[in-house]
Amino acid sequence: MLSVIIPAFNEEAMIPITAKTIGGILEEAQIPYELVFVNDGSKDETWRRIEAEAEKNSSVRGISFSKNFGKEAAMMAGLSYAGGEACVVIDCDLQHPPEKIVEMYRLWQQGYKVVEGVKLSRGKEGTFHKWAAGMFYAIISKATSIDMRNASDFKLMDRQVVDTILKMPEKQFFFRAISSWVGYRSTTVEFEVQERMVGETKWSVKSLIKYAVTNITSFSSAPLQLVTLSGIVFFIFALVLGVQTLIKFVMGNALEGFTTVIMLQLITGSILMVAIGIIGYYIAKIYDEVKERPRFIVEEETVEKEA
Repeated sequence: MLSVIIPAFNEEAMIPITAKTIGGILEEAQIPYELVFVNDGSKDETWRRIEAEAEKNSSVRGISFSKNFGKEAAMMAGLSYAGGEACVVIDCDLQHPPEKIVEMYRLWQQGYKVVEGVKLSRGKEGTFHKWAAGMFYAIISKATSIDMRNASDFKLMDRQVVDTILKMPEKQFFFRAISSWVGYRSTTVEFEVQERMVGETKWSVKSLIKYAVTNITSFSSAPLQLVTLSGIVFFIFALVLGVQTLIKFVMGNALEGFTTVIMLQLITGSILMVAIGIIGYYIAKIYDEVKERPRFIVEEETVEKEA
């Protein structure tokens, strides 16, 4: 059986469309399936729509969080509740083309453990959004040594891969990177990002920045290495400036006033504050991990019906 994990946040209009579209494609391809909708603390009627779909179709299941825990938690919850030998994660807005699931499934039948959905294009996005996304994936690719420039959450994983990921104890997950980091025999399927049928994107600039910072720090220690690098660069700068000042002093041409001293203090203070901020963020992450709070809290589940 194939489990399709569908995180949903304020997607009341898309729930029946998504259930019908994906279900129809898989039934036509004669692939046994279950659709696992994860309501990520939606404020609209998303959960009621999921319950209604579960009533109509025994292949539809749903779980509802007690509050909004974020997409990463929703995907992990879906994987935890999925019962299939293979699992696909797909967005509820169908910007990930659902017909590609069949292609992924056939590749899995050929023996691939991970089938990555790779974007050929990002669809219609603002210039700033495209630039910011490009910068984020360039940084995370460099930091992790994994090419993630066109990565997405749209992917199929074998049960063995899913179980390996679920055994990982950390609470802060970057799903796109973790699924590549675990290894296993993998291949890719290319796709074009589709336009949303209804509604608007739930990703604001603020949420994207928070997502980027959280995932970079949860998966890589590169920002801490930048602190060391900036210290080395500043040391070289201070050494050159010190030699220059000493030479001028010996030659009797020492500069008067405090301009140089003030500039050095400002630069030093700025670097120190940034460094302390980065270190503090990592300490906060450690604090979150040692508290061992659950990744998510499930408030409700749909009632399973006899097939």
